[in-house]
Amino acid sequence: MTKEKIYFISDAHLGLPAKDASLVRERYLVNLLEQARHDASEVFLLGDIFDFWFEYKRVVPRGFTRLLGKIAELTDAGIPVHFFTGNHDVWVFGYLPAEVGVVIHREPITIERYGKKFYLAHGDGLGPGDKGYKLLKRVFTNKFLQWAFARIHPNLAMWFGHKWSYSSRYSKALFNDFEGESEDLYKHSVDVLKREYFDYFVYGHRHAKALLPLGESGATIAVLGDWIVNYSYGVFENGSFQILNYKE
Repeated sequence: MTKEKIYFISDAHLGLPAKDASLVRERYLVNLLEQARHDASEVFLLGDIFDFWFEYKRVVPRGFTRLLGKIAELTDAGIPVHFFTGNHDVWVFGYLPAEVGVVIHREPITIERYGKKFYLAHGDGLGPGDKGYKLLKRVFTNKFLQWAFARIHPNLAMWFGHKWSYSSRYSKALFNDFEGESEDLYKHSVDVLKREYFDYFVYGHRHAKALLPLGESGATIAVLGDWIVNYSYGVFENGSFQILNYKE
């Protein structure tokens, strides 16, 4: 039987705020991916799966073995898994593609599946606002600064990275409701539609759930929520998109 079900997941922030709480969320996510192993044609992880990640040439972050093993099961079974770098795991490099077989995306991508066109992105830095973050993202993606950070001992670098990531997450009000037309992601989607039509715009980053029409264009914006408060994910099946809540 042909599988025609696509999963979209974002913002698990594994590692936050501490090992025990993160492990609970990781087990939930692994359970969902086990379901996907049986009925998915494709899986898209749309960013911030890890709360902080940095790869040295010969050192990677410890932990997350259950998740990485499950992703490897999916890719070994021939199910493509796409990993978008978010603002918290932007420093994913070659380890995950080599070890678990994911396809890495660092910018928005467009795809067509089952007669529908999708615009997919983590969502950070899109739209007209947040100029301070856009400048910061240029710093994070600078090759020299990445090289310089890699010169720091892993113990100190990981401590600093997790501390910064935690303060960044809880200093911003990203957990409130999605406010539709006033949101940068909504404005960005409308702007893209002026150049090319897409049936669905799918984003993470915002930590809110939303499934809204983009005016009278016929297009839909889907904002996936998170795995800290909402435990939500998107599914496209039989020609329609849903945002569902995970139930153990």
